[in-house]
Amino acid sequence: MTYRAEFSRSLRFENAVVAVAVLLAYHAYGAGWGMFALLILLPDLSGLGYLVNRWVGARCYNTAHSYAWPALLIVVGVIPSEADVTLGIGLIWAAHIAIDRAAGYGLKSRDDHHETHLGRMGKGGS
Repeated sequence: MTYRAEFSRSLRFENAVVAVAVLLAYHAYGAGWGMFALLILLPDLSGLGYLVNRWVGARCYNTAHSYAWPALLIVVGVIPSEADVTLGIGLIWAAHIAIDRAAGYGLKSRDDHHETHLGRMGKGGS
């Protein structure tokens, strides 16, 4: 096994753990699973950037699949004066990213849509 494949498997496992943790947090938060089902695939709409070109598509996808945005929503969502829905949306978004990465769908290369930071899309670097 190559170093890249071993590293990719480690990242995929790490993201599987994050996915479980986020799903448990979402369950503990008590938000509805209907909202979860409605919003879980929303970040994939960023792939519409590929209709412009590969560079725009990769940038849109990678921006929507960065943990920075859901982390910000989660932080804002735990502030007592803020709307509870913010926390729920942040958790759903983080779950989407973690599930994608655990499945081997990482951040996209601008040169090849199928090449990600985890290796070839869906292969996890193997």
